[in-house]
Amino acid sequence: MLELRPNCECCDRDLPPESREAMICTFECTFCTDCVGNVLGGRCPNCGGEFVQRPVRPAALLAKYPASTKRVLKAEGCAPVRAA
Repeated sequence: MLELRPNCECCDRDLPPESREAMICTFECTFCTDCVGNVLGGRCPNCGGEFVQRPVRPAALLAKYPASTKRVLKAEGCAPVRAA
């Protein structure tokens, strides 16, 4: 089950469970659409993977399966993934 992390790891923007602005990679690294498109060039700075829109968990299931409250923020800031 997805963690549904509460914020963008780059800019710390709030990304509530119902947000359509949340993007994730295969490791569930979570970033907002602005950072993915304007800072990261569409690639995860942690793993180099691609992003997809994070699905929205139905509100009726959030009580039983709540979103994560643990905020993750890249201490060193965000930079685009460099091609090898």
